[in-house]
Amino acid sequence: MRVLVISTPVPTHFLPLVPLLWALRAAGHEVTVLGQPDVLGAVRAGGLTGIRIGESFDVNAMLLKGLPEDRRPLQARPRPEPELIGGYGRLWGAHATSLLDRYAGVAEEYRPELILADPLEYCSLIIGARLGVPVVHHRWTVDAISGPARRFVRPDLQELCDRLGLPGLPDPAVLLDPCPPSLRIPDGEPGVPVRYVPYSGGGEVPAWVRADRGPGAGRRRVAVSLGNTLALHGERFTRDLLHTLAARPGTEIVVTLPEPYRTAIGPLPDRVTAVDPLPLHLFLGTCDAMVHHGGAGTAMTATAFGLPQLVLPQLADHFPLGDRLAATGAGLSFDRAAQQDDPRIVGEALDDLLSDPRYAASARGLAAETAAMPPPSTVAADLADLARAAGRPREASTQCGSRN
Repeated sequence: MRVLVISTPVPTHFLPLVPLLWALRAAGHEVTVLGQPDVLGAVRAGGLTGIRIGESFDVNAMLLKGLPEDRRPLQARPRPEPELIGGYGRLWGAHATSLLDRYAGVAEEYRPELILADPLEYCSLIIGARLGVPVVHHRWTVDAISGPARRFVRPDLQELCDRLGLPGLPDPAVLLDPCPPSLRIPDGEPGVPVRYVPYSGGGEVPAWVRADRGPGAGRRRVAVSLGNTLALHGERFTRDLLHTLAARPGTEIVVTLPEPYRTAIGPLPDRVTAVDPLPLHLFLGTCDAMVHHGGAGTAMTATAFGLPQLVLPQLADHFPLGDRLAATGAGLSFDRAAQQDDPRIVGEALDDLLSDPRYAASARGLAAETAAMPPPSTVAADLADLARAAGRPREASTQCGSRN
């Protein structure tokens, strides 16, 4: 089976797909990733084959554009109202329109039997409909955006679909969902479960990971990561946050902090260890809690490791993810800048996560749910069945996930 993967030009949109792509390759299927230069580094690092199309997109520069100096997104604008969240589809609809011809040309030459994409990649839906090939979308995390965004952008793409002889922008044949059941949005668009396998790249386990973590170590280790939004949070916020967290007694803080931010932030308290960015799965197993911005990969990795989480959201899907973690009892989330900037609120929240056993119990429950979900190997076999069924005349199937 030939599988064409189409990714929006954001590496964190692509990375959750990688374990499934490995499973497809391990089963003997041909997998090729189509995308802009932004994701090709992640494609190569994952040992996959890619085709480069277009120029760099640079989503971080886009997010920083128009942001007032020394103000992070949550200070400049409040969290979006639920009825407005579908508006994020407009950006990705315009993006799809600009690249459709080039992507379609590659797809027609490649002749895929299955198309796999992230849920904001709309070229995949149009190309799949034109070629008569099933399209599978893979969510990243708690998904409050993709369904509303797809409905929002559908009128914008209607003229394009008319020209191509399509009745409109189709829905995906299958929507894969890596969220454990309790974390999903109640009454949200249903998806087919696939186990979340933590992956954000490979690397060597540093020596400090296991240092002084044996019985009687007497310290609690808290991981802090602001992910790719570190530039949006700003140096002042990051510095104040680390000083607040380090003030908790008996607590060791490990923060992923790249240059030049490490130098700009300046000296940190003794209990703070700043390390270069590295895949979180290399060290979260030694941690007792996680503090982060609400990014999909960060939150889902912490969930897989059963860690209580303190979420300080800034953008889009950060907010509903934080809401759901709080609703499950596995975390706390503060969605207003005044809360995030208050050392008392943040410090007491971390104290609660570390001292109240109910948070740890709920977090372990989410990890157990994650481990019980169908692994990528099972889902890969189901997708092969889907593609075979779609290739038979008048027997196209839109179902997946029959194996449990």
